[in-house]
Amino acid sequence: MNKYEIMFIAKATQESSEVAATADAMKAIITDNKSKVVEFKELGEKKLAYPIKKEINGYYFVMQVEATHEAVSEFNRKALLDERVLRHLIIKLDEE
Repeated sequence: MNKYEIMFIAKATQESSEVAATADAMKAIITDNKSKVVEFKELGEKKLAYPIKKEINGYYFVMQVEATHEAVSEFNRKALLDERVLRHLIIKLDEE
């Protein structure tokens, strides 16, 4: 398994319980695909540098994962389809 850092931004116009449900759904994509979330950070609501889908604020989340390529591909696919996620970024970390 490889190590990845995944950042995603959830819509801030949702209720706080919906934001938490979005974060849990994103974590579940990784864990359901036989991978694990090593660290999960909620960075809170921040103003976006530019409007995305008419949103000016977003909730930022960052997670470190040890995942298979299939799990990361599935996360990427579902994050693109999920309307609650404004943007996401997946970075493969170097092996030490």
